[in-house]
Amino acid sequence: MERNLKNVLVISFGFLLLFTAYGGLQSLQSSLNSEEGLGVASLSVLYAALILSSMFLPPILIKKLGCKWTIAISMCCYIAFSLGNFYASWYTLIPTSVILGLGGAPLWSAKCTYLTIAGSSYAEKAGKNAKDIINQYFGIFFLVFQSSGIWGNLISSLILSQSSTKVEISEEDLECCGAHNCLTDTTNTTGSAKPSNSLIYTLLGVYTASGVLAVLLVIIFLDQIKSDQAETEKEKLEAPSFWSTFLATFRHLKDKRQCLLIPLTMYSGFEQGFLSGDYTKVYVTCALGIQYVGYVMICFAAVNSLCSLLFGKISQFTGRKLLFALATVTNTACIIALLLWKPHPKQLAVFFVFPALWGLSDAVWQTQTNGLYGILFEKHKEAAFANYRLWESLGFVIAFGYSTKLQAYIKLYILLSVLVLSMLTYGAVEYLEAKSSPGTPIATKKENGGLHSQETCL
Repeated sequence: MERNLKNVLVISFGFLLLFTAYGGLQSLQSSLNSEEGLGVASLSVLYAALILSSMFLPPILIKKLGCKWTIAISMCCYIAFSLGNFYASWYTLIPTSVILGLGGAPLWSAKCTYLTIAGSSYAEKAGKNAKDIINQYFGIFFLVFQSSGIWGNLISSLILSQSSTKVEISEEDLECCGAHNCLTDTTNTTGSAKPSNSLIYTLLGVYTASGVLAVLLVIIFLDQIKSDQAETEKEKLEAPSFWSTFLATFRHLKDKRQCLLIPLTMYSGFEQGFLSGDYTKVYVTCALGIQYVGYVMICFAAVNSLCSLLFGKISQFTGRKLLFALATVTNTACIIALLLWKPHPKQLAVFFVFPALWGLSDAVWQTQTNGLYGILFEKHKEAAFANYRLWESLGFVIAFGYSTKLQAYIKLYILLSVLVLSMLTYGAVEYLEAKSSPGTPIATKKENGGLHSQETCL
């Protein structure tokens, strides 16, 4: 058990170090690289590359390199993105975003494969239930990994707050903040002036070092999977060809329920994209300064993690419909308030209320939507979760793609429209399920509990 636990901890802390860097950088892209929309364009390209990567790269790389080296090499793709930010331009950020996107899917698939093999191996030797051990390993992983959003943003805020170039924000400049933002780079002319190059390089140096430490941790301390276990897993990976998996993903769209869930799945990408790409720039950075972005995103990450745990526990009592209703009301209230609110530095607490409420809603969208997919499409999980990743990533691509072309209030109206459409189509899915199996609850606590590791792997 000690050897397997050591490997689980190595992967967990490796991901913690890696995503401490990536999570902090992602939150800053729209503010740090605001010229010509470079930051959000790079994120849009990143998620587009991730869509392509998830379709065919993971099985090929895991088969050829094994889990350990797939993880290590994929981590290097994330380091490339950090390096690209040192001299941020269209010629550096876009290529490194593509590299990161291509490495993202193999990284997560290899991690899931490794933890699954390690759990199954120990369970077989100890005579225990494999599913219980695997869930235990994933629980340890997420316990460590989830805090990366806090550390990455804390580092950015502590470093960027050292800036001595703070400028007093005039009331005239504040008029360009909020829903009716001016479509100009106000973040470079107001009190949220771009930090000095020395501070930016210090931050990027810390992030790059964190990524390098993650790679070294995996290379030095992570054990190779034993050959017999690896061969067994390779056989599983070889079973479905790329084309069969690709076609199965789109054949799954013949299921009416899957088509009805597309708006809800895409909304997940839209709402996350708005918070990290638009709220951080036109509200926080514009009115307070870039040094506050990290603190605001820490608030979002902390509430999101706590609520994810809470909703997983209480869903057996409340049911999924009530949780979806809570998230819908909360998100709708936030969108309407953001449309009306004029951000001002004197209202500091309000800047944290929105990400906190957004974190509560996002916890529902993530946990309950994934749970819904796993239960509705129990016999076709692979194709179903491939669709989930496809449509959510497409939501990210679109949200980041139009980020610099539209004013914030238009994006908020789009967000609200997609949310309303999502709830209508989700209601249709619940109606179809109730009609097909009257009196049978769609989900139970046991079902929800067993989905966490599954959905993350696909």
